[in-house]
Amino acid sequence: MDILDCIIIGGGPAGLNAAVVLGRCRRSILVFDTQEYRNRWSHGMHNYLTRDHIPPAEFLAICHKELEKYGVQLLRKRIVRSDRNAEGLFESFDEEGNCYLSRKLLVATGLSDNLPTLPGFEEHYGISVHHCPYCDAWEWRDRRLAVYAKTKDGSELCLALQNTWSEDVTYFTDGNRRIKSSTREYLEASGIRIITDAVEGLEGKEGMLRGVRLKNGTLVGIDALFFVNGFTQQCNFAAAFGCDVGRKGAVITNRSQQTNITGLYVAGDATRDMHFVVVAAAEGAKAAVNINKELIKEQAERKRTAMKADKGEMAA
Repeated sequence: MDILDCIIIGGGPAGLNAAVVLGRCRRSILVFDTQEYRNRWSHGMHNYLTRDHIPPAEFLAICHKELEKYGVQLLRKRIVRSDRNAEGLFESFDEEGNCYLSRKLLVATGLSDNLPTLPGFEEHYGISVHHCPYCDAWEWRDRRLAVYAKTKDGSELCLALQNTWSEDVTYFTDGNRRIKSSTREYLEASGIRIITDAVEGLEGKEGMLRGVRLKNGTLVGIDALFFVNGFTQQCNFAAAFGCDVGRKGAVITNRSQQTNITGLYVAGDATRDMHFVVVAAAEGAKAAVNINKELIKEQAERKRTAMKADKGEMAA
């Protein structure tokens, strides 16, 4: 079985950028991509120079074409398990039981948003319902904005929207009335409406919101909604290896994206709170450079060991 220099689990911006860097280093790379991207519902990416408002699918098509130049392999398969064997190599298994060996492993699977189970939510998600104001609030500036947060604190997002993109902000807690008095004072002083009544669902047409329907029958008119409902890791490979994890569930890495497990790297949304495509891509590049440096050292050590063995045989 061939031993690859690196297997990359995850075909988003972090994994693909790492693959390009390592491909240019003439490394043997295999990328596994399930196409379950966090931003697959979005109509356009933002905060990325030269790629402003590009549809995610178009961005990925450009990335895949660039991978071909460097001989990077990409498989549309899911890795279900990864281990470390006695020789220190990483063994990654797909759903069909096939095993792939590599000297290094980069996990770049990212996050999945916990979507509220509201009637009408899916029909509007990615069009007029969003999770990141830095990614999508500009398109809704000076419009009627809303924040939905039932189990999380949405006050920070409310203040961010109201002080940056629109003065018209409404906060829906969907029956949750446990709001600190100090928090309520800040929100009300900023002119943010707080509605604690239970929510029936979202209403609109062709993805464009008309309003939030309350269970008491009232329709509160809004143009766009941002939600706070937390997120989860798309896979638990890093945790399964025993990687250090922070209190928010993010894998702890050093500045080069290396975990506390030798040879195992994590890049992208799985490691940080700044969930931008450009940041994920940068983390992938950092991980790739350090992976290549490690491979260089290991190659040199193998050559040194082989040379000493040859000299020993000649002396004998």
